Amino acid sequence: MPTPPGPSGPTHRGSGPRVPRALRILIPAVLILVWLAAAGIGGPYFGRVDEVSSNDRTAYLPDSAEATRAQALAGDFSGSDAIPAIIVITGEQELTEDQLGAITDATEALDDVDGVEGEISPPIPSEDGLAVQVFVPLDADADLGDLVPQLEEELSSDLPAGLTARVTGPAGFSADLGAAFAGIDGLLLGVALAAVLIILVIVYRSVLLPLIVLSTSMFALCAALLLIWHLAAADVLLLSGQTQGILFILVIGAATDYSLLYVARYRDELRRQQRKGAATVTALRGTVEPVLASGGTVIAGLLCLLLSDLKSNSTLGPVAAIGIVFAMLAALTLLPAILYVAGRVAFWPRHPVYDPSTSDVSSPVLDHGVWGRIATAVARRPRTIWMLTAIVLAVGCAGALQLKADGVPQSDLVIGSSSARDGQVALGEHFPAGAGSPVQVIVDEEDLQASTDLLLQDDGIDSVSVTAEDSPSGSAPVTADGVQAQGPPGSPAASPTVVDGRVLLQGTLTDAPDSAAAEQTVRDLRAALGHEGFTAIVGGETATALDTNDASAHDRALIIPVVLVVILLILMMLLRSVLAPIMLVATTVLSFGTALGVAALVFQHVFAFPGADPAVPLYGFVFLVALGIDYNIFLMTRVREEALHQGAREGVVRGLAVTGGVITSAGLVLAATFAALSVIPILFLVQIAFIVAFGVLLDTFVVRTLLVPALALDLGRAIWWPSRLSRRAPR
Repeated sequence: MPTPPGPSGPTHRGSGPRVPRALRILIPAVLILVWLAAAGIGGPYFGRVDEVSSNDRTAYLPDSAEATRAQALAGDFSGSDAIPAIIVITGEQELTEDQLGAITDATEALDDVDGVEGEISPPIPSEDGLAVQVFVPLDADADLGDLVPQLEEELSSDLPAGLTARVTGPAGFSADLGAAFAGIDGLLLGVALAAVLIILVIVYRSVLLPLIVLSTSMFALCAALLLIWHLAAADVLLLSGQTQGILFILVIGAATDYSLLYVARYRDELRRQQRKGAATVTALRGTVEPVLASGGTVIAGLLCLLLSDLKSNSTLGPVAAIGIVFAMLAALTLLPAILYVAGRVAFWPRHPVYDPSTSDVSSPVLDHGVWGRIATAVARRPRTIWMLTAIVLAVGCAGALQLKADGVPQSDLVIGSSSARDGQVALGEHFPAGAGSPVQVIVDEEDLQASTDLLLQDDGIDSVSVTAEDSPSGSAPVTADGVQAQGPPGSPAASPTVVDGRVLLQGTLTDAPDSAAAEQTVRDLRAALGHEGFTAIVGGETATALDTNDASAHDRALIIPVVLVVILLILMMLLRSVLAPIMLVATTVLSFGTALGVAALVFQHVFAFPGADPAVPLYGFVFLVALGIDYNIFLMTRVREEALHQGAREGVVRGLAVTGGVITSAGLVLAATFAALSVIPILFLVQIAFIVAFGVLLDTFVVRTLLVPALALDLGRAIWWPSRLSRRAPR
């Protein structure tokens, strides 16, 4: 019996490899069911990430950091790990006795609020009489994002008209961060998925295919989150809102990019081959190598973060690497299975039509539309194009010198309105700016007075107190004359609390605790105490920020060169060449420098940001270099494949023409997903979003389209040195 005709002619049974029967029925069904189960189990964990994550900056410092050791010991003196909330209540005029009485009643009533742990301090009036501050200890395990607004609401209803209450201090700023990260599960995912869906609809002009690709990305994310959640619950990994947001974006972007590459190959094979099984096998063979190579490069770059001293950096490496692994697995298993089942229907209403003539590899490059014309134009004047492009990019790099990446105040971490920031401003107007977030100095008992004198000599310290069990407030002032009484006139001096022969001093800063001046005070105190030979540990909120910035700067200087070397070695093994990998890495670094330079100008002169975290250049580098190399891998693996048949020059032209559309689509998707990070009002994430999104677009439309092909054309076969391809004619 003759074979039924296909979409455009009779079936060619010899076209392409024959697919085993198991692959046609059993394997796709099993793969789809396994991924459905993983997504079904992992999906509900989106709402449970906060159970295993923390935004406490001290938790991410190395154990050897001085601030970490100070925090571990400070709890022994207070007997509690409570997080202090500082309530600042201000009035328009000097507070009256009636108002002070109402404030006392309102703050004492807070003791009945769930989450308030320990004794609430009495109201402490300011010298100008316009404000009071109250210290409220909060349960470290409480949901500060809900508890802090509840405190403000209780006070606003109990206080007389004309008084304003704000919660600041460590608890207030933690609540702000929690509120800012609250949109990760809903808003961030929604914006990212909507942006990707719009791009896919425009690219494919199809109804089903964008949904299939997007489902592949979401299944990968659900499965990755399932594993990461349990590893975090077992204390194998550390999670924060920042890491969670980057994970979501990275998995969606990477899985979609790898899916785009496979879909392009599969569509081409459906035009060349009649059977969808044969097209699936051939498309997989052409996709596995570049996807594994690009994904492996990204994973290797991310795992270099394990060298970091800062745990927020080192923990991102394995978390993001797990996400990339699942992105690759989904693109190479789930997507081919779904497309195999759907066949040409997946591309409706633009079905790929079988046409045996498309298997002719010598077809004119101009047949590839706009990218064929671009490739031909680049081939006419390659040297002129790469030199002009390199000069423009080098000029853009100069702006990177203006990037102030030495840290930002804690009060500026959240973009937009902040009750904690307003409270800190009010605190600085009526009290010593560092009130509520003192410097903690743990010294030997015999060095108490000498250490106190040294602290009081520093212009950055307003006053000093020592923890004392027999003091009503839990602490007592210390002056050059010794420990003073904290009570009615004539009461005896308080006795310092001694733990293992040590005492805890608290120095009130004259500057805001998150300011550069306060950090310099901490540096000066550490140097002075060490110079005097005291066994002292200096901690507190300011010390934590200082140690975090120092560790981050150290990580940046160490990891960036390591990432470059690792990626260079991987490319050499992949491309079997020395010169081509050096060229690819150099052009990617040039692209990163330009992105950083433009970002510095935009941050400073457009958005007026106060600066940047030291980790911003590091994260930008890791993501841009690792992900930017992806597109060069997609391009150069195809160039090498074409060069084997067509020669070095024609291989570059055809490689650019064939991959131009899919790589550009992938770049747009990745830029859109990273840009979605900007909906989370965290300064760090907004800056990373701009740098990576702009850098990916720059790499997609300039570096990979003009600079790399033009350089490859100008170098000719020498680019593949020392492999045989550099000295043999095409076959």
